[in-house]
Amino acid sequence: MQTEKILFDSLLNKMIVTKEGKRLGFVRDITFEVRSGELINLIVKDPTIYTKNINLEKSSSNELLIPYSAIIAIGDFVVVSEEDLA
Repeated sequence: MQTEKILFDSLLNKMIVTKEGKRLGFVRDITFEVRSGELINLIVKDPTIYTKNINLEKSSSNELLIPYSAIIAIGDFVVVSEEDLA
């Protein structure tokens, strides 16, 4: 099975939503492991009030982070599993 490649530029500014349809914000940037290229987190831009009330990890510069493992699908939106956020 061939995995579809998604370019970094296509992720930027995509809306992040939960599978239940709750808006969390937009993709500002990503973090990844330099040696392996493994994606680690999405950095959230313009987080919603709902997002600020979730206990998300924060970067050293106080930006909210969504673990890559929580991503279910990427299309018009980045869909995440809320259960996998904490």
